[in-house]
Amino acid sequence: MAAHRTFGGLLLMHRLTQVCTSNSGHHRCMNLLREVIDRKSKLRFFSTGSVNCNDDDGNKSDPSPVDTRMTPSPRHALLSRRRRPLSPLERISSLLPQEALSPEVEQLREPEENMADQKELGPPEFTVTQSTKEESGCPESHTAEEAKSKEEDSVTHHTSDAAAEGSMSGTEFRHEQRMPTLPGETLLVFGEVLVAEYHKKGKAEFTKMFQLQTRTRLDSSWGIILHDDIAGQPAGCFMKTSRGVPILIRRASLEDYVLFMKRGPAIAYPKDAGIMLMMMDVTQGDCVLESGSGSGAMSLFLSRAVGSSGRVLSVEVREDHHRRALKNYQRWRTSWALRRGQEWPDNVEFVRADLCTASSLLAGRGFNAVALDLIHPHLVLPTVIPHLHPGGVCVAYLANVTQVIDLLEGLRCLPLPLLCERIIEVPLRKWLVGPAIQKDGQYCVRKAPGMDDNQQENDASNQDVKEEHPAFGHVPYIARPHPEQLSHTAFLVKLRKCVE
Repeated sequence: MAAHRTFGGLLLMHRLTQVCTSNSGHHRCMNLLREVIDRKSKLRFFSTGSVNCNDDDGNKSDPSPVDTRMTPSPRHALLSRRRRPLSPLERISSLLPQEALSPEVEQLREPEENMADQKELGPPEFTVTQSTKEESGCPESHTAEEAKSKEEDSVTHHTSDAAAEGSMSGTEFRHEQRMPTLPGETLLVFGEVLVAEYHKKGKAEFTKMFQLQTRTRLDSSWGIILHDDIAGQPAGCFMKTSRGVPILIRRASLEDYVLFMKRGPAIAYPKDAGIMLMMMDVTQGDCVLESGSGSGAMSLFLSRAVGSSGRVLSVEVREDHHRRALKNYQRWRTSWALRRGQEWPDNVEFVRADLCTASSLLAGRGFNAVALDLIHPHLVLPTVIPHLHPGGVCVAYLANVTQVIDLLEGLRCLPLPLLCERIIEVPLRKWLVGPAIQKDGQYCVRKAPGMDDNQQENDASNQDVKEEHPAFGHVPYIARPHPEQLSHTAFLVKLRKCVE
């Protein structure tokens, strides 16, 4: 637009110059030429629309900084007002003649138009004007230094944020290491198997088992924790994540390990393993046969039960299950040695074989108890029972009741000296027990019997029910089964060897 106007001005100047050759209109045309030149300079100023030129020649060598004082541009405001969409009232009233509008409608249109104009205009557009250093009130060098310092502070701030985000752990989340204070207490070291838990309202919202390693981090939806920060801390401590959420860090028990370790087939759950150990009456120094290593859960429980003086022979027919059970067993032994400073007894012998045809494997051996975790346990009984001590117990871990029926049918058909003592299922039911809390977070208060409603309200208002810890016996409790229950796992069949 400015280029077209400039070209038009030059063309007009050329024509005026031709006309001015005549002496009669010379003076008149010269005045007109000056007026065009003045308009051209003004047009150049408004076409740039950014900074006013300083006509003072004395200040050309010392350019002044641009002032941040703004003046609204009426041209842009007018254009934005013309582009404003009409309101429903304006649309309807514009279709009617002016004399048909009532005074009430005209009064409604006036405030609506004003409000619409303010919304459409929004923040006014500005044109930048120039001022000298004296008018701005601050020297140019000081302003430049402040801008540079602000820029450096901004860069430093973003750099520190990026570094904190990159390391995923700030200094506020680091915990100082401390020395053990109790006899036999040990701190967490690299290589141990730990469990991280996040509890909310008495419920574990997050549980994860991991092995403590160098230059590794613990990831969760509540933030991350560096393994290097966990090392050297006492077991059972709370550590804050990068988001400030406290996470409980503790050592994994044998129950935790078998529940969260990497599995191949299904495991013998701790609730069932404990009952099986009681049925077999396993003690220190016993020799136990396990058929079906699986993922190694029952092998670990038997290893602890027999102790360093006992032996466990674990037989598995599948190669992948055999490798998985061996890896889980070795991993637990490594973590235990780092935790206690002494070796876990290496008393489990893992063998890949089929007990139906591995009579040579059991030759010359005797067992105090036998644990069977097989699909068809009645097929191995003729090979196993001759090596079981008289009066010893053989426990079968069966998932389906049809397997129980097949086992009993096999006992009926096979001439084996076995007595089926009992068939049980071990239920486990978790409960939620906690104090009754109102919606406002305050504890509920027990109501004494034999009072009407008004008297109970007065007594409740007189008591200090808003204190954080009411007196003993003043708070009622709520107990109900946990909504998440562990359903059926297996049937346990107890067989005892008898001598005729």
